[in-house]
Amino acid sequence: MATFLYKLGRLSFRRRHVVALIWVALLTLAGVGAASAPAAGNSSFSIPGTEAQKAFDLLEQRFPGVSADGATARVVFKAPSGEKMTDPGNKAAVRETVKELGDGSEVARVTDPYQAKAVSKDGTIAYAQVSYKVSGMELEDSSRDALQDSAQDARKAGLTVEIGGDALQTVPHTGSSEIIGIAVAAVVLVITFGSLVAAGLPLLTALIGVGIGVSAITALASALDLGSTTSTLAMMIGLAVGIDYALFIVSRYRAELAEGRDREEAAGRATGTAGSAVVFAGLTVVIALVGLSVVNIPMLTKMGVAAAGTVAIAVLIALTMIPALLGYAGRRVKPIGEKGKRLGQASKKAERPNLGTRWASFVVRRPIAVLLLGVIGLGAAAVPASSLELGLPDDGSQPTSTTQRRAYDLLSEGFGPGFNGPLMVVVDAKDSDDPKAAFTEVGDEIKGLEDVVTVTPPAPNKAGDTATITVIPGSQPSSVTTENLVHGIRDAGTDIKADTDANVLVTGSTAMNIDVSEKLNDALIPYLVLVVGLAFLLLIVVFRSILVPLKAALGFLLSVMAALGAVVAVFQWGWLSGLMGVEQTGPVMSMMPIFMVGVVFGLAMDYEVFLVTRMREAYVHGEKAGQAIVTGFRHGARVVTAAAVIMMAVFAGFIGSSESMVKMIGFGLAIAVFFDAFIVRMAIVPAVLALLGRKAWWLPKWLDRALPNVDVEGEGLRPDSDRGDTDRELIRA
Repeated sequence: MATFLYKLGRLSFRRRHVVALIWVALLTLAGVGAASAPAAGNSSFSIPGTEAQKAFDLLEQRFPGVSADGATARVVFKAPSGEKMTDPGNKAAVRETVKELGDGSEVARVTDPYQAKAVSKDGTIAYAQVSYKVSGMELEDSSRDALQDSAQDARKAGLTVEIGGDALQTVPHTGSSEIIGIAVAAVVLVITFGSLVAAGLPLLTALIGVGIGVSAITALASALDLGSTTSTLAMMIGLAVGIDYALFIVSRYRAELAEGRDREEAAGRATGTAGSAVVFAGLTVVIALVGLSVVNIPMLTKMGVAAAGTVAIAVLIALTMIPALLGYAGRRVKPIGEKGKRLGQASKKAERPNLGTRWASFVVRRPIAVLLLGVIGLGAAAVPASSLELGLPDDGSQPTSTTQRRAYDLLSEGFGPGFNGPLMVVVDAKDSDDPKAAFTEVGDEIKGLEDVVTVTPPAPNKAGDTATITVIPGSQPSSVTTENLVHGIRDAGTDIKADTDANVLVTGSTAMNIDVSEKLNDALIPYLVLVVGLAFLLLIVVFRSILVPLKAALGFLLSVMAALGAVVAVFQWGWLSGLMGVEQTGPVMSMMPIFMVGVVFGLAMDYEVFLVTRMREAYVHGEKAGQAIVTGFRHGARVVTAAAVIMMAVFAGFIGSSESMVKMIGFGLAIAVFFDAFIVRMAIVPAVLALLGRKAWWLPKWLDRALPNVDVEGEGLRPDSDRGDTDRELIRA
């Protein structure tokens, strides 16, 4: 592989005009496709295999036109102090608002609080429920604006009016966060390279790669039902890895120049060595992202595949466009150390090893102390993960400044905490001899369960073979008590099925959240086995070792557990919540563990590949095991540090989001990168390798013969030979 990539790098350097033209043409083509593609709505959300989804599908069949999964909004009214919602003036204002709410083209129906008996016992709070024909993610902005305008008119009449429900659900915008991440990345790159031109290359190529990836997603969004949320992960990951991959190749190019090679040869060798590491690092990220399909949640699968495509583009750009741009840059990209030579400081720098060398030498001398300190520190950070509670965010987790949260609190005040999470029970009595008796039995059975406040009478369809029953729990939607009630109803349904041949299904947003959480929990172990197993096999090929990939996987698990512990401490326990802007603590988002495993595993293997391939290269070229560790750090520590800081900056920018879910993802990924890069890869990895010595690179002879020789360390590039016909050789190959 190193030889092929060496030839590709030299070809790209020499034919830089053609390479640049190809990538600009691809960017233009993707941009035109995105601009001319039909506007895509938000991706339809379904959870195959869950009971809640089966109930939704059944409702669409048996209750045509009801839009069971359509968006809902609750417009909550509170009377001024000393007044009642039943007072004539307040009543008139509410009914005028209800009339306005029913005028929207996407509105299916609006309930009048006074006809639906939706007034609290003390008469101070009432609500009108608005049902829409489409889901919350598909709702037009004009419908949301009309909803908020109607509420504003009621406020002018002196009422307190707040709006809850998923009708106000929007895709969080994080443009300023991305700008912050890019700005920090630019500063880090300038410090790392000491040159604006060298720092600009990774930024330019990363932006081109993300531009092509996101534009392609936009162009295909309508045809593939990708939705507007699919590009978020692709942009986040694509930007981070795009900068990192280019950073490693440019750094190796400068090191090759410092060894006296001409610029074309340096570009070829940088692509052949660092480029090989980029290919395998990119493969681990792609495996982790595509592996999200194991969860069998279509939206998550599409996000993973789209992000994996963007990563693949980042790898191709790093291997071809970076050498081409290095050709354009010419002497403006300096060899490592040339600035010091011009300042007459070369002799001093030669005498004083860099920080990476000094740190690696210390770890090699004190491996046990460093290993114990790192493991104990991460173990302590992971302790809160033992108290992990999972759930999906609802309006109760919103900041208190939002109208959704204020509506949630008003409904809890007027009708009880469980009112914000009603359960819809669907009774399918098509195979029952007496459907009406089955409906009645289900209602009576539910009334006898714990934590049930209200059970509405069965509402059958026109055919009389299916009915819906609304159940109001006594506890808030995200509580364990409500989850137990859902399981209790389903258990009771098993007995009812035996007696009446009627199927009992529980659905609604609360039940759907519970089912999604359980589905994600069940998929975590298979996902870990698949992703870690495939990456383990891949790393055996890269490092030609059993113990190095094993150590890499175990270190990753340690960093992920520590990161989950930090997430629990901040978002569930409330530690440093004020500093992070967390207004409401509660269960950790159920998608967080599997999402963190997928993203962080790919990124963690990036650092492992970039750092340890340098050690492997030094060891293969004849250095002793301990010295190879020091050599790897001398050449790679600064670059890996810069890459980690850039990655943390990109993710940490999302902590400033007002959306608790986005804030949690940003914090979790940023702290995971910190733990993995600076504690696992920079401390635990060299300590373990120092303790193992030559055994770290042991591989059974039969396996060594069976594995393909990918030559990541660039052994085939060692002899300096005539490469004058590189481009013709590559074309023939």
